[in-house]
Amino acid sequence: TGPETPATEPEYGHSFLVDETGPQEPIEAELTEAETASSSAPLGGWYDIVRSGGVKFIALGVSAVLGIIITRLIITNYGTDVFAQYGLLVGLASLLPINALGIGAPLVNAAAVSENPGKDDELRRVILTSLRILVAASIVLLGFVAIMSIFNLWEPVLGASLLPGTGTIAAAACMTLWAIGMPFGIGHRLMAGRGLNHITIAIDGLQSPIVLLVLLLTLGHDQRTGSYIPVVAYAATLLIAIICCIVAARILRPTLTTAVRQIPFRQRFPGAKILDQAIPMTIIMVALPISFQTDRLILSHVATPAALAEYNLGAQMFTPIFALVSAAGFTLWPRFAANRSQDKDESPTRLSLFFGGIAAILCIGMMVFSPLLAKFASGGEITLGLGILLAFSLLMTFQALQYPMGMYLTDVPGLRFQALMVTLMLPVNLALSLWLASVIGAAGPVLGSAISVGLFQVVANGVFVRRRRTLNATEHSDSSVADNDEQESR
Repeated sequence: TGPETPATEPEYGHSFLVDETGPQEPIEAELTEAETASSSAPLGGWYDIVRSGGVKFIALGVSAVLGIIITRLIITNYGTDVFAQYGLLVGLASLLPINALGIGAPLVNAAAVSENPGKDDELRRVILTSLRILVAASIVLLGFVAIMSIFNLWEPVLGASLLPGTGTIAAAACMTLWAIGMPFGIGHRLMAGRGLNHITIAIDGLQSPIVLLVLLLTLGHDQRTGSYIPVVAYAATLLIAIICCIVAARILRPTLTTAVRQIPFRQRFPGAKILDQAIPMTIIMVALPISFQTDRLILSHVATPAALAEYNLGAQMFTPIFALVSAAGFTLWPRFAANRSQDKDESPTRLSLFFGGIAAILCIGMMVFSPLLAKFASGGEITLGLGILLAFSLLMTFQALQYPMGMYLTDVPGLRFQALMVTLMLPVNLALSLWLASVIGAAGPVLGSAISVGLFQVVANGVFVRRRRTLNATEHSDSSVADNDEQESR
């Protein structure tokens, strides 16, 4: 129902209300208690997995209903062309994720291993460098938006699915809001690193109600008004990012606010070294969205608006499944990071099979109910064929299978390997998607993405994890033998 939040598919959840007129101490105490709870439980343990997954599961029930209502209202009041543009512009957020410059990895890793985040100088320096990078990126992106608008480049780039006259203005407004929100994206990552992913899920739940409320207020207007509905989604994303930053600042007080004040003073307050993690993470977070989110652009250029509308509806039904998987799976990142800092090694294989199995079951259920959901959501104007249902099911299952392995490979060597694989995957996926889209329509790009994920992430990461664990076991065994020999010599 709106632009995607960092490193995930679209986020959904229930309302998280903050009474700004009331006293602040109870809220602060509540957050402190939440942080204490997260510290007392193993990061990324089954408790965290079930908690984040449970919150997401409850949230999906509410947000799925709101998402279907939003889809129906857009289609029945403004038409499929407006809905096609809505999906296209909202999908652009995935091409420019908040952590596209790779700052997600060092932030999560630094927050996960910090024993006292309120007084951790290394964490402050990581946050400081990340903020400087994101502020600079925000300025560059705003300049890019200005160039695209001045030279009327939005329609040649985004295709004919943009509505005449208002489409280019809506695209520029969406990207402007996205650029402004980039520095605020650190809040999600810092909270996730501290084992508070469930709180970010709850805060993200503000997005669907905001979009629906504004949409209800605009009903009865002409098509030009409907063209600007995606702008509301981006404004909601910006608001959510600001709220997450405020919550993170309270949890890490005073580390985050101190880093914000030190941004302009490079000489007096140097940052931390993060490029060894940020560069490969940048490649991953740029290449993956290009691989997956260009599906809409491909259909916009080589297929009909009807095919794009079918893709949008299918994506809206199936991506909540991956949202549930990623909400539970993301808690594994701090778990594996903490294990590495303590020289522990844990296999992600069983977790991958568990996540893949859950995703497959959910996809089967979605396929069973998809005719009723599609009829209700589109008012009978859009039907989902068996091909696109099977393609999305395969893609969601493969993404779930690789998720725990991706969280395991979040140190520098692991990130470099993943960056290499997604770089190799990108041209293969684009070529497959273009060819399949021209042959089988809306299901083509989805099937191309599924094949690419299966080869370059599920299989490749599985082989790399197995080799790494074998090497770690050998090194541990050699170290134990050396220690025993040293003790015997004494």
